[in-house]
Amino acid sequence: MNPFRFGTIVEGQFFTDRVAETAQLTQKLDSENHIVLISPRRFGKSSLVQRVLSQTERPVLQLDLQYVLSVDDFASQLLRGIFKLYPLEKVRHAMTHFRIAPILSTNIVTGAMEVSFQPTTDVGVLLEDAMALVDKVTQPDKRLIIVIDEFQEVVKIKKGFDKQLRSLMQHQKNLNYILLGSQESMMEAIFEKKKSPFYHFGQMIRLPKIPYEDFLLYVTERLPEGSQKIADDILKFTTCHPYYTQQLSSQVWEMMEYQGIREDVVSRATMALVAMHDLDYERLWQNLNRTDRFTLRQLALDKQPMQNRNQAPSTSYSSLLRMIKAGMVVRSDHYEIEDPFFRQWIKQNIIQ
Repeated sequence: MNPFRFGTIVEGQFFTDRVAETAQLTQKLDSENHIVLISPRRFGKSSLVQRVLSQTERPVLQLDLQYVLSVDDFASQLLRGIFKLYPLEKVRHAMTHFRIAPILSTNIVTGAMEVSFQPTTDVGVLLEDAMALVDKVTQPDKRLIIVIDEFQEVVKIKKGFDKQLRSLMQHQKNLNYILLGSQESMMEAIFEKKKSPFYHFGQMIRLPKIPYEDFLLYVTERLPEGSQKIADDILKFTTCHPYYTQQLSSQVWEMMEYQGIREDVVSRATMALVAMHDLDYERLWQNLNRTDRFTLRQLALDKQPMQNRNQAPSTSYSSLLRMIKAGMVVRSDHYEIEDPFFRQWIKQNIIQ
């Protein structure tokens, strides 16, 4: 079996490092504090959270705000999660306070309880009742954990939704929230600006890349014997990005294991993956404006755009902010293209 996994939740033997982060999250969940976890996409937030949750016996309810269309949809998804966790009669009894009765039905395929509401203009009442239900079902000795992914979307669902949600959350007891976000600037605005309803709502944790030495050991141990130099070449190309390191390592392992390739195997694996996504990258490039193309070209050359004389610093900065929001560029101590294979594509096709 290929010892590297990407594109899904990474568990068990496929999980890499994150010892300190796992301990930190576990400790926070043992208190009454809430957690705000921030990192670029595909850094392993979800895998880390799932690892921590797998070590607890507490009930867990998970939502993803990318898939929430409205306030009443949020209330419906919250109720569906409650029905999955608690006995039907207990939940139905706790719902006697609802001012707008939900429509309940059973999915004959999955057996899950489906929840919907009649159209109403007072969606605030739906939210209040749904959040009150959470308080009624959770227990002090088995506190509920609510995980909300892509939380920065809270400001897009409806004007004032974030303010109402925060006012309801502050009165809840016997539960922890884990709020995940991939757009750093938006998450900072939500949790760090004093005028924001969620100002200092929870302990903010920024998930960094996995340290080089830890990742080197992980990759080396899973490649054929004597592959430390190959593992080093992988990490130099991916700059220790968790997702792309797993992806490239997987391709390298297959070429070594099934094709017997040893010489320039990282370069060959890289070229194979770049070719695999050629049409996607070309389509992505064609949809960019000239300013963003110039910025990406500079980053592919390992140059910082704002230091280039051919483009005003303010123009470069606006371009970088746009692409950070789109997930194409990430920022640590410097700016870099998020996808190293796209970076290589630019070098091959644009810079040459």
